[in-house]
Amino acid sequence: MAVDPGKTVDMARAMVMEPVAAADWLVVAPVVIPLVFGAVILMLRHETKLHAWTAIAALAATLAANIGLLARVVENGPLVMTMGRWLPPFGISFAADALGASLALVATLVALVCAVYSISDIGAIGRRYGFYPFMLLMMAGVGGAFLTGDVFNLYVWFEVFLISSFGLLVLGSEHRQLDGATKYAILNLVATTLFLTATAFLYGIFGTLNMADIARKVDGLRDTAPLMTLGVMYLLAFGMKAAAFPVNFWLPASYHTPRIVTAALFGGILTKVGVYALLRTLVMLFPPELELLSGLIAWVAGLTMVIGIMGALAQTDLRRALGFVVISGVGVMMAGLALGTGEGLSGTIFYAFHSMIVMAALYLLAGVMNGVGGSYSMRTLSGLYSAHPMLAAFALLLMLAAAGLPPASGLWPKVMLVRASLDAGYPWLAFAILATGLLTTLALGRIFILTIWRPRAQESLAAPVSPRLGYAVLGALSLPIVLMGLYPDPFIRVAQLAAGGLLDAAPYIGAVYPEGAGQ
Repeated sequence: MAVDPGKTVDMARAMVMEPVAAADWLVVAPVVIPLVFGAVILMLRHETKLHAWTAIAALAATLAANIGLLARVVENGPLVMTMGRWLPPFGISFAADALGASLALVATLVALVCAVYSISDIGAIGRRYGFYPFMLLMMAGVGGAFLTGDVFNLYVWFEVFLISSFGLLVLGSEHRQLDGATKYAILNLVATTLFLTATAFLYGIFGTLNMADIARKVDGLRDTAPLMTLGVMYLLAFGMKAAAFPVNFWLPASYHTPRIVTAALFGGILTKVGVYALLRTLVMLFPPELELLSGLIAWVAGLTMVIGIMGALAQTDLRRALGFVVISGVGVMMAGLALGTGEGLSGTIFYAFHSMIVMAALYLLAGVMNGVGGSYSMRTLSGLYSAHPMLAAFALLLMLAAAGLPPASGLWPKVMLVRASLDAGYPWLAFAILATGLLTTLALGRIFILTIWRPRAQESLAAPVSPRLGYAVLGALSLPIVLMGLYPDPFIRVAQLAAGGLLDAAPYIGAVYPEGAGQ
């Protein structure tokens, strides 16, 4: 067909014509900064003494960017940047709303504290084999997953942090690490394959993978498209990544094998990305299907939290016990997903903030206990209170937080979830949350009594490590834990804003498609 050379093409109908404002680059900064600094560390691979400080500088810069991003989202609503100048859905969008920005901020805070602790936990061999590039690549993947506005790129960022976390898991090449990494990789690859298959079906149905585009088209296709099948596939895929019952057995088989700082990163952050993906897909994209699945999800949530914490009660190794506590927390978060109400989702999001920080702190506490006591076993650790009373104080605070007891952070999200369960007609789910709190108190109280309160049975053969750095990082994580417990209002408001953005996607869609662009 001949083209009229004199005809003017209206590029504004297909391309982003306005230059990107400098402040809008904040939405990609949490991904770009770790990638750039990870490359810098690779270039400095022989200068291993610089690796830790470079990673700390990178994560501090990423944290500052995340603070700025969340402040802007809270003030002005979702912030969007579309790659390649093509208008959505053809250009790939990064879209930060209160949910993604707040979770990215808390995850980066946890990673920054872990990077500081890694100064004493990661030796020259770990640095030489790439601990810090893997760590920064993992955080780029986590940030990308929280901030992408596209389902396929959600899959890509999942792959990025899965591959880098696998690298962190096998660092050291011990037999038990390879065994744990194999289980971790196989189960996560199964989940990834299911995720990719569901995404292929999603594209076949909608002709787009842009989340905002799907959200505005989904009502028109509800009568003809197999959306329930898609919802179930995403529930299974992300439930496996979040370690929900009954597809959670990979987590306790692998999280006790790597260095303790790696376990802290994994326990604090990775399962929450799975919960985030469940919230984003089921609540924002498929709400009627979520309503039909709510009974099933409620049972999954109840079984995950109760069976998870009963697993913790059966353990004698600190790291294995904490792995089961992570699983139990996933069940508590899924309770809000099952309810699907504003208060239930707010409770889930607030609980995710709390769980990220507390679980990372508990793993780092286990590392400090191993440093001063020479073991992770509850059979041999004992008498830590007499020699290290400050360690006992941190342990007591963290255990109160994990159990949901005052004055720490776990109390308020559990109150919100219990109230939401009763309001939604799920009294047994409220009972399960309360019973899990009691069982968590028993499980962690048992750890406290055996390792800290029990009189010392024998002297450790290992040379004790100075806990000074451990105290510093535990103090840094204890501050937000106490703040969330004593002054929860700002955190509840952010959680409510994030939940509101999921239930009413209009502002999110409006940010991606301003004034009907791309239609």
